[in-house]
Amino acid sequence: MRAPKTIADRPIRFALVGCGRISTNHLGAIAKHAGRAELVAVCDNRPEALEAAVKRTGVPGHESLDELLAGSDADVIVLATPSGLHPRQAMRAAAAGRHVLTEKPMATKWDEGMAMVRACREAGVKLFVVKQNRLNPTLQRLKAAVDAGRFGRIVMVVVNVFWTRPQSYYDEAPWRGRWDLDGGAFLNQASHYVDMVDWLVGPVDSVHAYTATLARDIEAEDTGVMSLRLRRGALASINVTMLTHGRNFEGSITLLGERGTVRIGGVAVNEVQHWQFDEPRPEDAQVFDASYSTPSVYGHGHPLYYDNVIRTLRGEAHAEVDGYEGLRSLEVVIAGYRSARDGVRVGLPLVF
Repeated sequence: MRAPKTIADRPIRFALVGCGRISTNHLGAIAKHAGRAELVAVCDNRPEALEAAVKRTGVPGHESLDELLAGSDADVIVLATPSGLHPRQAMRAAAAGRHVLTEKPMATKWDEGMAMVRACREAGVKLFVVKQNRLNPTLQRLKAAVDAGRFGRIVMVVVNVFWTRPQSYYDEAPWRGRWDLDGGAFLNQASHYVDMVDWLVGPVDSVHAYTATLARDIEAEDTGVMSLRLRRGALASINVTMLTHGRNFEGSITLLGERGTVRIGGVAVNEVQHWQFDEPRPEDAQVFDASYSTPSVYGHGHPLYYDNVIRTLRGEAHAEVDGYEGLRSLEVVIAGYRSARDGVRVGLPLVF
């Protein structure tokens, strides 16, 4: 069964699979697009989570993805489940002729990520990967400056993700911190920041990384550093820990070029903290207005991301982050993990 190419005569029907921590962002985003989007079903294999989601939304609840696919007319299956489950769930949805919208990371293994893309392509359905941080106003300003060539030659990029995830965070959901279902700080919490580097100044040429599990009782890393050589010649570093004291401290990116320096900081790249170029432009006077407050590290990008999904399915736009884009940041993280494991520099593209 193949999904229709465009859906222009009615709202796009979404079904949410996984009613945990991030589900609130998806429910809120769908609600903001009432008239163009509607939630038609929710799904979770935990009875208490499913009951709460049904009570909140008023839509039918399903205990399994197979039950949902059989009993729902959803156009898009939204996967907010543990990351390691995304590939087989996406492939089942695609086989049923449904579009797929998956949270980051799209997979925990490189070959499974490629299998997702292949299955959706062969089924004739869209695969969307949530990278909502790209749509933050601060990063949109930075992207515009990069694309306009305002930095000249970019020489260095530094990304810091200094957050906290206490042991209780991992204990409340046993899949967290597992290699097969979650990955560690790079693949889960810093996934958007790895994507940020590749999106802004990539592609990445090679990676060398160190990872460590210093204070949390989990399989994967709670701390890591990654050095990257970019195809354009610049060097980059991504420094990540989930061990900051007491609270999330910093999520930042600094770009250093021969003609300009910019730092976007705050707790989640939500503040323009430094903006300087050798040739000022009129729009620079308003650039600091792009800063915003955020109650969490997720930011406010989910509604904007859903807008692109809706417009894409209506035939009005192209997907800003599809499966192929999702693979790019996954490839960088997997290269980093391979480097840390083997103690070698890993070149891209990956060859297995």
